[in-house]
Amino acid sequence: MHSQAQTDTIKPTDIWPDNNGNHIQAHGGGIIKVKDDYYWYGEYRSKGLDTNYRFVGCYTSKDLVNWKFITTIKFGKPDSTLTYWVVERPKVYYNERTKKYVMYLHIDGGVRDPVTKKVSGGYSYARVGVAISDGPSGPFTLISSFRPLGHESRDIGQFIDDDGTAYLVFEDRPYGFRIAKLSDDYLTVEKQMSLIPEHMEGGAIVHYGGLYYAIGSSLTGWSPNPNKYATATSLAGPWSDFKDIAPPETNTYGSQSTMLIKVVGSKKTTVIFMGDIWKPKTQWDSRYLWMPLEIGDGKLSLPKPQPWTLNVKTGEAKIVN
Repeated sequence: MHSQAQTDTIKPTDIWPDNNGNHIQAHGGGIIKVKDDYYWYGEYRSKGLDTNYRFVGCYTSKDLVNWKFITTIKFGKPDSTLTYWVVERPKVYYNERTKKYVMYLHIDGGVRDPVTKKVSGGYSYARVGVAISDGPSGPFTLISSFRPLGHESRDIGQFIDDDGTAYLVFEDRPYGFRIAKLSDDYLTVEKQMSLIPEHMEGGAIVHYGGLYYAIGSSLTGWSPNPNKYATATSLAGPWSDFKDIAPPETNTYGSQSTMLIKVVGSKKTTVIFMGDIWKPKTQWDSRYLWMPLEIGDGKLSLPKPQPWTLNVKTGEAKIVN
């Protein structure tokens, strides 16, 4: 382990070292900004982890480029009927009213019926878990798990609108993906805004130039596919038809969406596509594809991965030639 030198360049698809020189473990992640600090939470998939727990990595940064490892947050099995289980796509919200950090998790696995003892296969649990903490790095306490508004929930995404209202995006097979408003304390899902009748996961939303842009990934498991986007003037829709965010033959340059980050600076507003390049057989080596999007007037496109710099104060992103 060694201290990592500061850099101003993001290098998509490369190893992304934290301050200790270790590859960042925050897959399927989400980012929030609290005052001047960004926090990145994601699936912690290092080798040699205790298999009795599932882990979330927590990192912090002031510039979205250089990340300091804070801690791993661990969760035990939330339900004794689960025969195997996963915790995926952690998303954390900071609630200004309650001063709590609220983490949403996709909790899933196979379930053994306590009466018949029959085991369901696949991702049949299909719930969200909610955990709370007084601070950004925990300890987080899992306080509930449920199907939001009574619907199945697998991949989840988070969206915080410009007015501070918090939303959850969740994939509900076979209906599509749903956008729902969180309660005032963020501890439950209060109201559905939209059901987008597309079979998509990895849902992410940004509000830019008077339009909402929603992106998602087709249901192809670990394998990448052409991610697509749609637009609407309101979260309630109607939503436009979906279009490719990159040349379809690239399969989104081998990545899958997890979030859209809007950086509002003094000179420009940049929207960053935040994606995962999954390596299912060597999950600890899964990479990240972050790129500034070309966005505006109802159009959105993801440039090919290449090194770039970001100034969070001015909002300017520049490709490094």
